[in-house]
Amino acid sequence: MEKVVGVINKFCTFPAIEKLILFKLVIFNYIIGNDDQHLKNFSIITKDGKVKLSPCYDLLNTTIEYQKPDEEIALPLKGKKKHLTYEILVKYYGLERCELTTKSVDKVLETVSSAIPVWKYLINSSFLSEGMKEKYLELLEMRLHNLKIS
Repeated sequence: MEKVVGVINKFCTFPAIEKLILFKLVIFNYIIGNDDQHLKNFSIITKDGKVKLSPCYDLLNTTIEYQKPDEEIALPLKGKKKHLTYEILVKYYGLERCELTTKSVDKVLETVSSAIPVWKYLINSSFLSEGMKEKYLELLEMRLHNLKIS
């Protein structure tokens, strides 16, 4: 994940904006259980004369279906793909590597926190089996807890 930041810093027109977008994406994918965001899922494009991250795609939970206990994310972060913590995801990646301000990081986490009721409603209203809904909700709670989001 650190290499993606390096590419943004080197090529993007407004790296600070793109690193905030990347941080949001990493947090979102971690929370929803998307452990399939490999390097091929990140790219940059030129649009209206500006170089930026391409739109996001493949944003789905892969954890509850495939249950790969050896990974929480596809690309290592601080050398780890599992047992990620607030310190690694927020402090190390968001603040240190992406060089985001505390205010920006807090805003991302507040946005996530405010979306929790909607996420739970959508999971419960989905066509997933009851067992899969339970697994998804358990995963959501665990990941939110790891990020110190209530």
